[in-house]
Amino acid sequence: MSSDGGSPLGRHEPVPPAVRAQLLATEHWGLLASRSTTQSEVLTRISMFLTFTSASIVSVALVGQATRFSEAFVLLAVVVLFIDVAMGLLTQVRVMNVGNEDLMYVTAMNRLRAAYVDLDPGVAPYLLAAHHDDEAGSARTYFFFGNRSALSHVAGSSMIFMTTANAALIAILSGLLLTLFGAGMTAAIIVGAACGVAFVAAWSVYGYRSYAGIWRRFAPLSPTPPGES
Repeated sequence: MSSDGGSPLGRHEPVPPAVRAQLLATEHWGLLASRSTTQSEVLTRISMFLTFTSASIVSVALVGQATRFSEAFVLLAVVVLFIDVAMGLLTQVRVMNVGNEDLMYVTAMNRLRAAYVDLDPGVAPYLLAAHHDDEAGSARTYFFFGNRSALSHVAGSSMIFMTTANAALIAILSGLLLTLFGAGMTAAIIVGAACGVAFVAAWSVYGYRSYAGIWRRFAPLSPTPPGES
């Protein structure tokens, strides 16, 4: 306790720049560690899903050969695919959450770089990653050279990979359900393909709205100046 009865932590004494730099660096390393952990975890989840799906499809194929692809085989395939789709959707939700978390970490580290620049403005030209904590700053940090389109970034993401994989499973499951109820092969293919495409479209709209909502609610402290985006 201080002599005036107050806590020394309650004082607002000037902090030396070296101490500020140490505090910022500590926070930066913590964000890097958290980002690395979440990325590793989601890649493991995707690998587990692919392994589970591959094993289940191989098992269904073996059962199909043993039962000569009878109606019992179709029923078993529907049950297995239901499980695969459920596992895929759970994995896809996690992938989307991690994508949002990764954006969170990138934006937080951009804000810390802005603090570094405040401490030493001369360091700014040497930072390839952005020091602006807005949407344009996050895009620059994801790709320093700035000549990659947003479509390329999205199309190559784990989110689109999982969406495509789940759409294929949903299309196959929809077609099998129709054949189980006596529909012809042509109808099953058309309806299955339509369900897969509808799933991709619905999830793409949901993902875009989620991304846009993040920036609508977020207030940057160091926005990108006009002309730098």
